[in-house]
Amino acid sequence: MTLKTALVLTTLVLSCLPQLAAAQGTLYASNLGQTPTGSAVIGSDRWIAQNFTTGIDPNGYNLDSIQLLMDGTSGSPSGFSVSIFSSLGNGSPGSSLGNLSGSDPASGGVFIYTASGIMLSPSSSYFVVVTAATPVSQGAYGWSAANSSGSTQWAIDAVYASSANGSSWTLINGKAAFQMAIYATAAPEPSCLCLLGVGGVVSALFFRNRRKS
Repeated sequence: MTLKTALVLTTLVLSCLPQLAAAQGTLYASNLGQTPTGSAVIGSDRWIAQNFTTGIDPNGYNLDSIQLLMDGTSGSPSGFSVSIFSSLGNGSPGSSLGNLSGSDPASGGVFIYTASGIMLSPSSSYFVVVTAATPVSQGAYGWSAANSSGSTQWAIDAVYASSANGSSWTLINGKAAFQMAIYATAAPEPSCLCLLGVGGVVSALFFRNRRKS
């Protein structure tokens, strides 16, 4: 392995690094700054699913986190959970793609829920689904609502669904959107991932050969 070859391959690998550097994620959509217009109660018998649409990056996106604006609780609810659902052909929530991790939002305010291994396809519809372990009669969490928010790519749509059990949904169009922010990272080009692997092998071989000579 010559020095010139190693330098060329290293340059190719470094050219891909900007696409891989956004580990914290990019804010793609948010309506957190809008004035709340209402809220919905959340419990084991009151699921809420807020629709959102992804951007046009051809390789898709890795979901990093979701921020939710929550009201204070009533009663003594517990077991608040956040997950991402796919969207069915009729526009209602489909199946769960994974759960997010975060703290109990009993005090109200903006809460962060982090994702792991959830991949989002480009120009596709998904739902942020929230529920709890206890029924509304015992106590309820509150999710603040405002106007929808969108750009030429990502959007938090004025479409949401409610359910008593997480399987049968009622779709509601043209109303306010629940308040949240979406952070994600555009997936890198497959060629860049390959070059990173090649670059690591080339560098190891080059420096091993130097030590032998």
